[in-house]
Amino acid sequence: MNLKRYALLTSLFLFGIMTAGCAGSGSDKQTEANRSAAAEFVKGTALAVSFTDPRVADMKGVAESNRLQLFADDQSGVIAVLDKISGEVWYSNPPERESDKLATGINKDLLSAQLKLDFHNAFGQLSSVNSYTDSVIHKQVSFENIPNGIRVTYQFGTEEKTVDDIPSKLTKERLEELKGKVDKTGQRALMIAYREDTDPSVYVRNDSLAGIQLKRTLQALEDAGYTDEDFRKDLEALQLEHTKPEPRVFLASIEYTLDGDSLVVKVPASGIHYSEEYPIHTISVLGFFGAEGEESEGSLFVPDGSGALIHFNNGKTKYPSYEQRIYGSDLTMESVKDGALEEKARMPVFGMIRKDGAFLGIIEEGDSVASVHADVSGRLHSYNYIYPSFYVINKDQVSLDANGQERSLPRYQEKPTKSDFTIRYAFLSGDEANYSGMAKYYQQYLIKRQGLPERKPASDSNSGDVPFYLQLIGSVGKNKHTVGIPYKALEPLTTFKQAEDIVNQMQVRNIRNIKLQYSGWFNKGLDHQVPDHVAVDGAVGGSKALREFISFARDKDLSFFPDVYIAEARTSDGFDVTKEASRTLRGDPAAIYPIEPVLNQRDRSKAPSYVVSPRYILKVVDSMLKDLDDYRLEGMSLQDLGSRLNTDYRTSQQIDRTESETISKEALTKIRDRYLEIIADGGNAYAFPYITDITNAPMTNSGFKIEDEEIPFYQMVVRGYIDYTGKPYNLSTFTDMNQYVMKSLEYGSGVYFKWIHESNDKVKDTDYNGLYAVHYEQWLEQAAQIYENVNEVLGKVQNQMMISHEKLSEGVFKTVYENGIYVIVNYNRSMVQADGLNVEAGGYVMGGVQK
Repeated sequence: MNLKRYALLTSLFLFGIMTAGCAGSGSDKQTEANRSAAAEFVKGTALAVSFTDPRVADMKGVAESNRLQLFADDQSGVIAVLDKISGEVWYSNPPERESDKLATGINKDLLSAQLKLDFHNAFGQLSSVNSYTDSVIHKQVSFENIPNGIRVTYQFGTEEKTVDDIPSKLTKERLEELKGKVDKTGQRALMIAYREDTDPSVYVRNDSLAGIQLKRTLQALEDAGYTDEDFRKDLEALQLEHTKPEPRVFLASIEYTLDGDSLVVKVPASGIHYSEEYPIHTISVLGFFGAEGEESEGSLFVPDGSGALIHFNNGKTKYPSYEQRIYGSDLTMESVKDGALEEKARMPVFGMIRKDGAFLGIIEEGDSVASVHADVSGRLHSYNYIYPSFYVINKDQVSLDANGQERSLPRYQEKPTKSDFTIRYAFLSGDEANYSGMAKYYQQYLIKRQGLPERKPASDSNSGDVPFYLQLIGSVGKNKHTVGIPYKALEPLTTFKQAEDIVNQMQVRNIRNIKLQYSGWFNKGLDHQVPDHVAVDGAVGGSKALREFISFARDKDLSFFPDVYIAEARTSDGFDVTKEASRTLRGDPAAIYPIEPVLNQRDRSKAPSYVVSPRYILKVVDSMLKDLDDYRLEGMSLQDLGSRLNTDYRTSQQIDRTESETISKEALTKIRDRYLEIIADGGNAYAFPYITDITNAPMTNSGFKIEDEEIPFYQMVVRGYIDYTGKPYNLSTFTDMNQYVMKSLEYGSGVYFKWIHESNDKVKDTDYNGLYAVHYEQWLEQAAQIYENVNEVLGKVQNQMMISHEKLSEGVFKTVYENGIYVIVNYNRSMVQADGLNVEAGGYVMGGVQK
């Protein structure tokens, strides 16, 4: 933002404070006038009941819905929501924060803040301002009526004048003129501020001027009637440039509105202003909404993997606090995939459960640039808290070689994120004030907004059988030699004919409802070229064999999903890295290096793959679908389109992550509109409306030390609408088949294996040495047994929603389905009694009456 525009915005903001907000001057009369003006933001609000609750007695009523009442403090910016059903009051800031004995300094100030802005300085270093320390204390906050709520606008920092507001040089004539207009105190101040130059007709500014002497000089210039026009003329007279840096001042607004049972909190992008010298990195919103102290009981819900709980006051302050980016990392910022290191946060949600109520936070806008933060009491203060933050401007470092000396300079994305940041706080009470109630609420929320596909009708031919997911690998590239000359050729691992053989053997063993992903079938194997064209590999049988397998699949009532990567170029062959790869902030093509399995480090000895720029995704999808039209496919498996969001920082053609999400949804729409069922790997929430199945769905949390319990929140949201399974059993960490069965029953999951027809040693000398246990023959009998055990129970609840999940005791869990059937699993090494039933060690029982 240029200085003139910034000054105008600041002036308008300050005018707003004087006319609609808190006190902007020191006089008692003006202060009282401004308080009266601030009270106007409730004028005309028609409320059905009077606000007499003593817990909000010092606050003003703002809005009311059929369930909630919204209050605000017109001096501090603190808001409160009263739930008329539960009687609970939810404050934006802890009411007793001033008495917190643990918090000191800035950590104490933050307890009173509603917004925190992290920004970069000229050296790329992070600093922060918050709405209390840098706005409320300086009485730089204003309020404005909006429908069903209020808008609160903050100015962070002040525009105090510095030595740069004084001309660096003055002519002797101008200085004498100014001295003639002020008293002796002013004359003395001007003589201290300027000294004679070598040129006797010019006086030079004393650049060390500060403190009281600076104030006296500024006052002298003001008393002399010195104007901005005079300043400009003096610069021109001596051919000087004005080098004053832009002020470190920020503007941001936060809007609070009631919508039925929810408080909707929005930080509009249009209200965020900053100078170019101080770009905003992140904005944290309502860091202490609902925060509970050391005496409270309850839990924080975080979206890690399938979901996790952090219990209040768990004492785990020696471990890092929770922080996780929604939908995982951006591979234009990270050169190594994060999937092998931790579970992703695949849903833009978070929440808090306390003794008499709960809230679920749903990030409605800005979810793809959001992170969720949570911590317990005892580290910096006495409160348990959870909140979201949003990226505005990302930064990286660029190395420059100047005269043999290497320098590192910050480089920022060209434009801020093109999105408002909106969070819906939905309030739950009674039997719904738990994580099962949160999951039910989010599921209904998605249904109302077409965020889930249509439910599968009970009349489906396979509705009584659990899906058995099978990924077969067609071919991989392998290093070979001929006459001593190395070359890379395709190594067939499972041809289409061999796939038919495997399916026949599975069905003989009564494995039903098979959903077959087939990978490594086109464009040179598993690391295939970008599918802007489709050429079926001869190594697996060619296009004729593909057509025959499609016909075979229909005859065998088999769901067939050929597998593709779209957002990642697995090889640079046939891919224009210069034009079609996303660019990092450093200006390089965004390369992805495989993870070394032992050290969990990037392996630069192997060729990288590349991030396909989002701008080419739709073109690739159109070309792929056109080439596949003749095959009359009924399904497709997507390895990355439903689970990976990347940006493109190409100069003057930036695509931020929110725009990338929109492109991904357009691409998914194109595929769905061809009447193709879609299996998505991983499955981020924005992909839900378009997909029928999810593989590698999160079946646990990341196991962060601060977390206390893993929960199947993800499963409770999607079950009944989307079928899913976790990682393939034969490549999982399960060492006991029974443990896998119990996890599938507890989480309502299908069975999953990854196989090849050839022996395991065929992957030797390939980039897939990790596929060490994939030969189908060694797993076929065990797979049939696992499927029988899982299907015996879950076949009775196929396509049924999971309505609740509960920890009955340590290692004992109960899952209830909508038709009345429930399952209790016991992970302990001894028998337990649960709900009046004996559950054997490492066993499970099914109960309930099917409705």
